[in-house]
Amino acid sequence: MFDIPSATLSDLPLLILAEAIVALAAILQASVGMGFGMLAAPLLALIDPTLVPGPMLVLGFVTAAIGALRERRGIDWGELRIGFTGRVVGAAAAVALLASLPDRSLFSLIFGLLVAFAIVLSVSGWKIAFTRVNLFALSTVSGLMGTITSVGAPPMALLYQHRDVLTARPTLNALFACGMIAGLAGLGLSGWIGWRDVGTAALLVPGMATGFYLSRYTARFVDRRFRHAALGLAFAAGVLLIVRGTQAL
Repeated sequence: MFDIPSATLSDLPLLILAEAIVALAAILQASVGMGFGMLAAPLLALIDPTLVPGPMLVLGFVTAAIGALRERRGIDWGELRIGFTGRVVGAAAAVALLASLPDRSLFSLIFGLLVAFAIVLSVSGWKIAFTRVNLFALSTVSGLMGTITSVGAPPMALLYQHRDVLTARPTLNALFACGMIAGLAGLGLSGWIGWRDVGTAALLVPGMATGFYLSRYTARFVDRRFRHAALGLAFAAGVLLIVRGTQAL
């Protein structure tokens, strides 16, 4: 495995841009209930590849944990146990894949491909029966995608799209929070992230907090068209990452 630089935001213009991206993603998340990682991760990866997956996973954990704690009475613990098992398997597969990469350019290529795939999933409208087997299988896919890109929601959104929102939302938030702990642990043990990445995530918390605060005033303006525009922007960023990774091979 190649040497992995830790994330840093010592350049002020870069920090301001990163804060703005995180704030916009937080507005989307608070307004429509999804999209934080899907929008922020590819854009942050474009401006500084070291901002993913570590710092984004930390921020995603904070977002999911807050949502899960707020609605903890609605968590389905049986579904959480099955889903978490899948997330652990997926995270282990992701760490093994990352450990086999010879250089960072190949990471950008895989990252871009997974982001593009995640966005296609999110708008596909595919209907998947809710069964324990499907829950485990899609949680595994979510764990693989989420650990590498911090975008693990789309497979689970497909599975839970017709479930009772009062149970689905807190269960998914709990699953994402626990799954991100597994991903962070695996990435930490493998050397992909360190405490400096946690510090970088802390630097981006003001942007996230600002976005959630502003969402109280912007939620009524954030409609389906805004979500589609945000997904289009994220998809374009994913394509650019694919191009960047391909050119560097």
